[in-house]
Amino acid sequence: MSTDPVVVIGAGLGGLAAAIRLRARGYSVMVLEATDQPGGRASVFRRDGFTFDAGPTVITAPYLIDELFQLVGRDPRDYFTFAPVDPFYRVEYPDGSRFDYVGDEERILAQIAEMSPRDVDGYRRLAAHAERIFDIGYTRLADQPFNTLGEMLRVVPDMVRLGSYRTVYGLVARYISDERLRQAFSFQPLLVGGNPFRVTSIYMLIHWLERKWGVHFALGGTTSIVNAMVRLLNELGVEVRCGAAVERIEVERGRARAVRIEGGERIPCRMVVANGDPVHIYSRLVAPAHRKTHTDRALRRRKLSMGLFVGYFGTRKTYPDLAHHTILMGPRYRELLEDIFERKVLAEDFSLYLHAPTRTDPSLAPPGHEAFYVLSPVPNNRSGIDWETEGPRYFDRILDHLDATYLPGLRENLVTRFHVTPNYFEQELRSVDGAGFGIEPRLSQSAYFRFHNRSEDVEGLYFVGAGTHPGAGIPGVLCSAKVLDRVIPPAGPVPMAADATRVVVPGPRATSA
Repeated sequence: MSTDPVVVIGAGLGGLAAAIRLRARGYSVMVLEATDQPGGRASVFRRDGFTFDAGPTVITAPYLIDELFQLVGRDPRDYFTFAPVDPFYRVEYPDGSRFDYVGDEERILAQIAEMSPRDVDGYRRLAAHAERIFDIGYTRLADQPFNTLGEMLRVVPDMVRLGSYRTVYGLVARYISDERLRQAFSFQPLLVGGNPFRVTSIYMLIHWLERKWGVHFALGGTTSIVNAMVRLLNELGVEVRCGAAVERIEVERGRARAVRIEGGERIPCRMVVANGDPVHIYSRLVAPAHRKTHTDRALRRRKLSMGLFVGYFGTRKTYPDLAHHTILMGPRYRELLEDIFERKVLAEDFSLYLHAPTRTDPSLAPPGHEAFYVLSPVPNNRSGIDWETEGPRYFDRILDHLDATYLPGLRENLVTRFHVTPNYFEQELRSVDGAGFGIEPRLSQSAYFRFHNRSEDVEGLYFVGAGTHPGAGIPGVLCSAKVLDRVIPPAGPVPMAADATRVVVPGPRATSA
């Protein structure tokens, strides 16, 4: 049996979870990360005394993180702390109305009765439908591989029975008449890169997943989870190397045999687990001669998710009435999403997600200050938008809007500000065309039709993360690592290390442009 390590490319949450699971099964593992810190999209920025999560901030299905530590006999509470968030999201509308999405159905129904009494029973039926979708789409299928068409065909009758041919918005509209409530119960696919008017209604499972386990925040930010996973890997004897960008996966006789790092170092490997955009991995790291399925032409046909604009800012003023997670709906919904996903134009209006983590954890800002980030879905870089020019202008428009509405006095109380655009996702995170979530989760790009967890082209090449099955979002990414337990064979006689090897983790970035 080979004593070479399994090389995990990418230290995002999927790569770190895969490394822990493989180590728990007895594999020797090495993690290579191209950037200067682990975390991938879940990295961290620190600036002027403020701590900003770079990306994911909503923790659902926390058991998926807990079980990684329990697999190797550790108590997760010794590594990080979760705090429940209530409301899950506050949805603010242009007409001044608001809706607090919470876990308790009676509180939801009371708000619906006030906004649109005729939709009370409709929501009950919608929630029951979402639970049925969850029981199939998540409980039965989220950690199951879809490497063959037969595996897909076995679930087609259930999917048809649940109405998976409908879109998320179409399913919600079947039960709910008030347009504001339709938006409140259909925006969730945007959290995984999908247009609610295009993606299959199987993604309504997100609604019940949040109802079932709640929404949580990791004290210290999502980066505290990353740090905990890296610490655990350190204890298990796994090396995590940052600043080690893989430029080539070497394939011999159809099998992955080694990786080459920028600068020339060659690392022989037993297998490769890629935690990155599969379009990038195939097109940039695997030579065309080894790709009969994922040819350059086939990769170009993939429909990519939207891009993301994220502005980070800190204030010397506090806003105690603000919710931790706020969705600020703009004047258009369907039309704005068409601009973003289909027409790929930067609209004059926007809908925003405002993250105020100091509502839950004041330590993320200096005393008496607030840390924020504001996220706006935008077109990916197939749009041709010049973000070097448009990025600062767009952020100014967003800040002016927040100052005039939900954060009065914002401009005069700004302490620090910076932003990232789809260029950051393309250049720093190696996501093709700056797509925020890899390929879009349409029905034609889900389950069997998504990138497979086990490569069809290269033996010994596996995938985890947002681009492969089951998809984006922290639960999806962590479940993709669970799929490996079903598709990667047993390790054989490779002993667990008694002592820890080094984990190279430079400090977080100070800023970003």
